[in-house]
Amino acid sequence: MTTPVCTSAATAAASAARAGVHPSFASYVKDRRPVLLRTARSLTANPCDAEDLLQTALAKTYVAWERIEDRRALDGYVRRALVNTRTSQWRKRKVDEFSTDEMPEPEPVLGEGDPAERQALHDAMWRAIMKLPARQRAMVVLRYYEDLSEAQTAEVLGVSVGTVKSAVSRALGKLREDPELVLVR
Repeated sequence: MTTPVCTSAATAAASAARAGVHPSFASYVKDRRPVLLRTARSLTANPCDAEDLLQTALAKTYVAWERIEDRRALDGYVRRALVNTRTSQWRKRKVDEFSTDEMPEPEPVLGEGDPAERQALHDAMWRAIMKLPARQRAMVVLRYYEDLSEAQTAEVLGVSVGTVKSAVSRALGKLREDPELVLVR
């Protein structure tokens, strides 16, 4: 006669044998993710796309987890889901690349250029702004860096709109005359 302890142990052993080495979806993913990710990377050209592809295949596997009887065949199931998902993505892709005989030259974008030059201009501008009197500096920063209107700037500083207009005008004149910024123009 078996005791209840032996019966529950036998039931647990049979359940574990049926489940294979991965009794839960989480343990399966934790154990097999690196291998499956390599498979996904072999199907795509981009590592980020491979991550997305694996995520989609694992989501499909999670939905079917209870229906999969042979847990030893999980890798095959996920690999098939990877291939099928990738094939579906390939079929649905939007073709927005066209082959040409010549490489088109990109149109230069204003403000784009050497990052070192942009940083040098940025630094020169801040040095010039720091030379302004405190009140003018505050008005220029609020107007052009914080993008406040003249009325908003006047309200923040507790002055009239006319004061803001005249002070900003004088500050911009000083900035135009700054020797470091004259070389930039």
